[in-house]
Amino acid sequence: MSIFSHIVGFFQGGGYMMYPIAAVLVVGAAIALERWLVLTHTALRNRGLWNEIAPLLAQGNFRQAVQLTGKSKAAIAQILSYGLARIASARRRDDIEKAMEESLMDIVPRLEKRTHYIATFANLATLLGLLGTVIGLINAFAAVATVNPAEKANLLSASISVAMNCTAFGLMTAVPLLLIHAVLQTKTTELIDSLEMASVKFLNAVTERQPQPAPAAA
Repeated sequence: MSIFSHIVGFFQGGGYMMYPIAAVLVVGAAIALERWLVLTHTALRNRGLWNEIAPLLAQGNFRQAVQLTGKSKAAIAQILSYGLARIASARRRDDIEKAMEESLMDIVPRLEKRTHYIATFANLATLLGLLGTVIGLINAFAAVATVNPAEKANLLSASISVAMNCTAFGLMTAVPLLLIHAVLQTKTTELIDSLEMASVKFLNAVTERQPQPAPAAA
């Protein structure tokens, strides 16, 4: 028997509850793929923009830095734009930092968007698998009650084997989704940490370039 035939037989043997579990698997995998692509693309764009802006900040060339952030759609561009816009009017480092924190609070939810659904789908797949097994066992015991006593053992054994397919498929769906959720959470955390680090480096560069107040006359 080929692997494909074995998979089809396994799926058909689990009953109708296999279909909602399969739907959970497809939706969860689609969200995971979309989040992975978004986070990877965001990280690459952030890194590329920072590599261009870092030398300008070191030189104090804030005007050209503003031009770069205005053209870019990277997440870090929005944060730096808030900071650069406050440089002229802000007198203290805290004012610039608060503006950048406000921007970061707007970006973080977009980075974490839909990721929590993956863990929810993993738990849902497990519960659906257990529900399918319980329903299968109920049907099995109901069927056994009406057959010849000599056939009860074989029928019950076969029915339980079929019912357990739901639990197995539910776990086969839940385990990868949980692992993917953990990976995406780690990737999101690293991305947020990199944005915070870039903000600190930006503030340090701005502070170093701002003129220091003259000492008061004696």
